[in-house]
Amino acid sequence: MGRKSRAARRQTIRETLNIVRRKTKGHSRVNQSVPVSGEKITGKITMTPAGFGFVARDGGPDIFIPPKFVNGAMDGDTVNVALLPPRPEDIESQHGPAGRIVEIVERGRNAIVGEVLAGRKIRPLNKRIAEDIRLSGNLKGAQRGDWVKIKLLETEQNGFKRGLVEENIGKAGSIKGDLDAIMAEYELFDPYTEQQEDEAAALPRQTIKREDFTREFTATIDPEDAKDFDDAISIAGKPGDKTVDIGVHIADVAAWIVRDGFWDKEAAKRAFTAYLPGRTLPMLPRNLTKLISLTPDVDSPAHSVILTVDTDSGKILKTRRCHAMIRVNHRLTYETVQTYLDTGKKPQEWTNEFVAALDLLVSVFRKMRSYRQQTEKFLILDTPEIRVLCDEASEKILGIVHKVQREADELVEECMLAANTAVATELIEKSLPGLFRTHDEPSPDKLQEFSALMAGAFGLSVGDLSSRTACNNFLRNLEDGPKKPVIINAFLRSLPRAVYQEDPALHFGLGKTRYSHFTSPIRRYPDLTVHQQLWAADTNAKLRNKKRLAETAAYCTEREMKNDEAWYAANDRMKLRYLQQIMDENPKEAVLHEGMIAKVNAGGLLVDIQDLGIYGFVPLENLVGDYRYHKGEGKLTARFGKRSYKVGDFIYLKLAQIDFIRGQAVFSPV
Repeated sequence: MGRKSRAARRQTIRETLNIVRRKTKGHSRVNQSVPVSGEKITGKITMTPAGFGFVARDGGPDIFIPPKFVNGAMDGDTVNVALLPPRPEDIESQHGPAGRIVEIVERGRNAIVGEVLAGRKIRPLNKRIAEDIRLSGNLKGAQRGDWVKIKLLETEQNGFKRGLVEENIGKAGSIKGDLDAIMAEYELFDPYTEQQEDEAAALPRQTIKREDFTREFTATIDPEDAKDFDDAISIAGKPGDKTVDIGVHIADVAAWIVRDGFWDKEAAKRAFTAYLPGRTLPMLPRNLTKLISLTPDVDSPAHSVILTVDTDSGKILKTRRCHAMIRVNHRLTYETVQTYLDTGKKPQEWTNEFVAALDLLVSVFRKMRSYRQQTEKFLILDTPEIRVLCDEASEKILGIVHKVQREADELVEECMLAANTAVATELIEKSLPGLFRTHDEPSPDKLQEFSALMAGAFGLSVGDLSSRTACNNFLRNLEDGPKKPVIINAFLRSLPRAVYQEDPALHFGLGKTRYSHFTSPIRRYPDLTVHQQLWAADTNAKLRNKKRLAETAAYCTEREMKNDEAWYAANDRMKLRYLQQIMDENPKEAVLHEGMIAKVNAGGLLVDIQDLGIYGFVPLENLVGDYRYHKGEGKLTARFGKRSYKVGDFIYLKLAQIDFIRGQAVFSPV
């Protein structure tokens, strides 16, 4: 589905501010006399940087918690909520019920990472914790500008939360210090020690009966800088054949990682390889993944899915799974393959036989994708990934790269999707307990919010988006231009997160009801779990039961969210450092950025700057002239003259300053 920037998600929060004002209008301050509807609900609260929150509940819309009814709750706390009586405007807007926190059942966290400010306070790194926290006791040498980890105290004074310094992490503003702080805040695990790396490299490989695929045309297609190769693709057939066999070969990690052994427990604890700019925290030791990887020109054990595909229609006629021995005879990169697809130019070392096999693979893949689009109507979401290239050792940001999915990426993705679907189908049909990747339909409330945003900001009527066909029709008809990525990102934010669970269910984005993760066992524990379940089934060993898999699914879903949030936080912070680096290197040279106004309030403008992948803030005082805010219309107009700023307007900006405390880039209009 692609990554969404943390800044983009902050925009979702700001878009709901008008909803907040409508919902809180007329409610009295938090006290025992506030009327409630009588219904009380227990759930986990998700807070926002703006100070309000939402409590999820089964079988109904989220409960909106206005800022003055949060009552001391923090992001992740389990709370009891009393519903507030509905008002006519609530019913008309259909934005769901509002409530107030009446009890904090359980704190979701007892420690927080933040930057030390003047006055013995910290500003939390996590933007979902909007308030500063007072420090008590010994600061353990921490000074203003240091990252610290604090233990929260239950007592509060004058409405301020308090905490004790547990650890002085390092200086804010250095790449190492910032990444260390993000690791601590999101509970990421340290890399393996040298001793563990050496021990892992000596792990023996279990044996199992394998099919020989070493004579097939087999290639890996990965990024240029890939270190591990956990998947390869083979094709058996020739042009003119009615069917061909495409082999999806995955590194057979379960041959090394024994269920419930030491390395399995270490992998389960981490759940995923965590990626931060300039720092990778692997799920498995690097020395082990070198052994497991599908290395070119070496016979490698693989766990494979063979797809028999109709070459005319692209329909997958049958699948089978086996343990295999393969030999990768070509290591390809996405860039090399894409260049060939775009221009027909090929490297000199590509033989005619190789080109014929690659051409056949590309031809079949295109038909497979077309067939899947016709039958499953998956969502077509083309959004660029904007990330920072960072060198932690030199304390330098190397640049910002924009990655857009192209046909070379889609070729690999199509084969992996087919293998994942085949494995899920086998688990279901053989009644084998497994893990499944699921994705709920968007809620009517979220779709209505999206529709209101499109109508208000862009003058677009989206129609009924309750089906994937309708969604794709809307997305397909969007005009190309700078507004299109903004609209697609807004649509993405209206969709729920995909999760892991022990039972198969709909994956709305893909249009599938049978889908597992199987193809990345080196970096995702759910995939490794599925590999181990299938290994156990193939060797008549004991399987994990459904109850345990449910626990694994819940834990992996939670860890995935923390990893994602850590990535967003690190990427956003490194972008700010990159902008500061540019300012320091060229203090007299103003770099211009085009942006689209995404939000207007009394304090200024929030601007989507596409080339940076961030939302920049233009404070009211940086606008030339005297402006007043029209709350009902969501725009600023000049008191003298006709100049105005409203959502959807384009504006050229220059960077004014970086506010690292607030995690914000401040701009001025040109």
